[in-house]
Amino acid sequence: MSDLSAQKRLAADVLDVGKNRVWFDPDAQGDIAEAITREDIRDLVDQGTIRAEEKQGNSRGRARERDAKRAYGHRKGPGTRRGKAGARQNEKEQWKNSIRAQRQELRELRDDGELTPAQYRQLYNMAKGGEFDSVRRMHNYIDEHYGDN
Repeated sequence: MSDLSAQKRLAADVLDVGKNRVWFDPDAQGDIAEAITREDIRDLVDQGTIRAEEKQGNSRGRARERDAKRAYGHRKGPGTRRGKAGARQNEKEQWKNSIRAQRQELRELRDDGELTPAQYRQLYNMAKGGEFDSVRRMHNYIDEHYGDN
């Protein structure tokens, strides 16, 4: 077997990859050994005798498993947390999401005729004052105080 290190160096330069990614056809080593110029190497690349192997990446398999666990609520314990609670979930954003959901639900109940405009206004102001933690708690209040309208 002849020494093809010079050809490997030239091929790496021509293909613009590292020497480890250059592949030589084992059946055509004689042709490769005769290739001593860059032009010769380019011809062999066009023939497919020399080519660059695919770049090896990092597997995302373990990352996907971890992400699936986190989506399920796992791997979020105190040992993982780096920021304060307010940094991990902004309190203002949380309030905005909560109040928007409550107001939308109130609008739907009013438009469907389940609440009178007066009841709607009273509940709207209660929600604005932070009376209800969630839409569910608001529904519980409506059921207790206004019956099943």
